[in-house]
Amino acid sequence: MSTRVRTAMAVCTAAGLACAALTAMPASAAQDSLSAQYRTSASGATADQSEPWLEVTNTGSTTVPLNTVTVRYYFKSDGPNVSYRFACSWAVKGCGNITGTFGTLANPTATADRYLEIGFTSGAGSLTPGQNTGDMQLRFYRADWQTLTQSDDYSFNGSQTAYANWNKVTVQKSGAVVWGTAPAGNDPTNPPTTPPTTPPTGNPTGPAMFDDFTYTSSSDPAVQQHGWTVKSGQGGPGVAGATWSPQDVTFVADGASNKVMNLRLTTDGTAAGTKETELQTAARKFKNGTYAARVKFNDTPTGGPDGDHVNQTFFTFTPLNAPMDPNYSEQDFEYLPNGGWGETQNIMYETSWETYNPDPWNAVNTHGQQYGSLDGWHNLQITIDNTNITYYIDGNQVAQHGEPYLPETPQWIDFNHWLIDLAGQTSNTPRSYNQQVDYVYFLKDQVLTPAQVQTQVAAYRTAGTTFTDTVPSS
Repeated sequence: MSTRVRTAMAVCTAAGLACAALTAMPASAAQDSLSAQYRTSASGATADQSEPWLEVTNTGSTTVPLNTVTVRYYFKSDGPNVSYRFACSWAVKGCGNITGTFGTLANPTATADRYLEIGFTSGAGSLTPGQNTGDMQLRFYRADWQTLTQSDDYSFNGSQTAYANWNKVTVQKSGAVVWGTAPAGNDPTNPPTTPPTTPPTGNPTGPAMFDDFTYTSSSDPAVQQHGWTVKSGQGGPGVAGATWSPQDVTFVADGASNKVMNLRLTTDGTAAGTKETELQTAARKFKNGTYAARVKFNDTPTGGPDGDHVNQTFFTFTPLNAPMDPNYSEQDFEYLPNGGWGETQNIMYETSWETYNPDPWNAVNTHGQQYGSLDGWHNLQITIDNTNITYYIDGNQVAQHGEPYLPETPQWIDFNHWLIDLAGQTSNTPRSYNQQVDYVYFLKDQVLTPAQVQTQVAAYRTAGTTFTDTVPSS
């Protein structure tokens, strides 16, 4: 027996854990040192939702990127046709940086035929030696909201209401098991022998909308004919008294043959001297599926002083018909090049909304976030199925949110460029910021990978298609 394994056995025995699995771990896995701690806040034999709260600790001597780590919690489903949904209530690492997908075991046992796999986006960062993730308050529940039975679940322990090591969940590093014991005959593999059931990979066919923004101006009749509304007048969001300016929505050359939409925001530091821009679909007909756009963010104005709290966006939403309207929903990419809302640096938010009350303010939402400049062109993508809202930037998953944030009703697609407040820069010298959009794409009821989206966009352009919309109105 190697010194490493003897040491692991000694630590395991001292902790009172079952150690047989450690001797059987592959050599590559034995070189990694992670452990899992578990507790539950729903300790009954039955519950409205199961609440496996978890922490992962780096017990080794090297830094571990969390996006290489997954954790599996094993359970017995309440029936072959019962589906489940994952949610994160709170996490030190941020719920937007934690993913949850369900899979089916290849070799069902008396206490497990499914698993919940927890993963991390790159935004979760890394664990240095001795560091742990901190609290991850996770939960899952039946999609029909019926009471579930958890007393027969392999990974459940109703008496463990404080964090402690728990070897009935497994921790994988780059696909290799480094902690815990899976139900017999179900050691995780890389790639998985039975992949998670969500999110599905779509077939790039079906009702779709694509617009390459080859218009002459915001007053071009084709803009309205193709289902777009250019906002005018006054009203939120942003600074009260600012004006939405259709004339500042323009379509400019980008290279020899391509056109892009330019959304210009101009301000002189006053509400009356602020002009914002917005383009929105006229029809609310977009819900589950794949949303994508190529967007150019700008950190600095074209002239004049910098620092305004501008918001550059791509999002989908439904109207708020009353405070805390249960049918409201929204999924946002919001880039703040100069900060805002208490932030003092560049930040991107991916925010999923269930509802809100404007006065007094009460928001039911969750978000992912990334600090740093995104100046320049980026591919943005949102996919929505019956389980998750997933956000991608340049092909990399940056956030994922489940219930209660999934949309209940059809939505609009929107781009806007607006000023959060007048506090970022108080100069009266006029200055303008530009946000540009190369294309927008939607595929109904199909979840595509970022690579599939790029293939579809390339196919439209090869065929000379500048606009198509076959998405039904309801």
